[in-house]
Amino acid sequence: MKRRTLGSLEVSALGLGCMGMSAFYGSTDENEAIATIQRALELGIDFLDTAQMYGPLTNEELVGRAVRGHRDEYMIATKFARRMDAASPGDMSTIGPLDGSPDHVRSSIDGSLRRLGTDHVDLYYQHRVDPRVPIEETVGAMAELVEQGKVRHIGLSEASPETIRRAHAVHPITALQSEYSLWTRDPEPEVLPTCRELGIGFVPYSPLGRGFLSGRFQSPDELDEGDFRRRGPRFTGEHLKANQRIAVKVAEIADEKGVTSAQLALAWVLAQGEDLVPIPGTKRRTYLEQNAAAVDVELTADELARIDAELPAVSGDRYDEAGMAAINL
Repeated sequence: MKRRTLGSLEVSALGLGCMGMSAFYGSTDENEAIATIQRALELGIDFLDTAQMYGPLTNEELVGRAVRGHRDEYMIATKFARRMDAASPGDMSTIGPLDGSPDHVRSSIDGSLRRLGTDHVDLYYQHRVDPRVPIEETVGAMAELVEQGKVRHIGLSEASPETIRRAHAVHPITALQSEYSLWTRDPEPEVLPTCRELGIGFVPYSPLGRGFLSGRFQSPDELDEGDFRRRGPRFTGEHLKANQRIAVKVAEIADEKGVTSAQLALAWVLAQGEDLVPIPGTKRRTYLEQNAAAVDVELTADELARIDAELPAVSGDRYDEAGMAAINL
């Protein structure tokens, strides 16, 4: 597996998003999830992404069980944002509001360390920026965790260029995590240039368009009842009909190149710069192995230009109204 650098943190060129192993994407299989995390290391993928909110709480516990005995061979990233004081594992309705206060930063890391079964996390993100708390206060508290050895590097998720600059002035930000893929290119005009100017790595989540670009489903009717994509704007109504054209075009180009749709989509993200480390999520070893092969897919300048020219425009917002409101624009 090739390696890349996020700020000063070296990780595998491809990470593994663990969210779907515990939440949001329907049925789960803990034994297969643990086997997938362990198979990732065999493939050279050492960069794991989790969060308190996934489950809630249960995904960190699962990751902790999966890496037991091999903790130091993985780079573990987790995130905090919402209050978890009254959270019941697996019950999303018990999650509290956003809280970027220093006290919450300090208490959150202790819970994550306990669930992960480790004395430190390699990368600690603020999952969503709290508009009520100055980012300087939040990052200042995160910087204290670095000094204490509980956190090695700090990051932000879905933050605006202004927020990134203000945060980086307090303590070096190692990575920014935001959605980025063939159908989500919002970071390109301002966020990516800001990260590059400041030497901040970029971690694209949902690089496969939540599985849609890989052709793993064509309609929300194919998904489990508990899968949040069944209600996502891009997967329903007229937006779905429009976006099916994107998946068809990705499949067409991938077929001509002799790779899977997922491999083409990941290769495209990887081709956008050596400072990008996508974290495709999967809960099965089969898809993990297919995704890992994408690091060896080379796209020529002509192929990249063709993708830009021929891919239809995306239709619909990334999230529902509440989800979009939580993004720091």
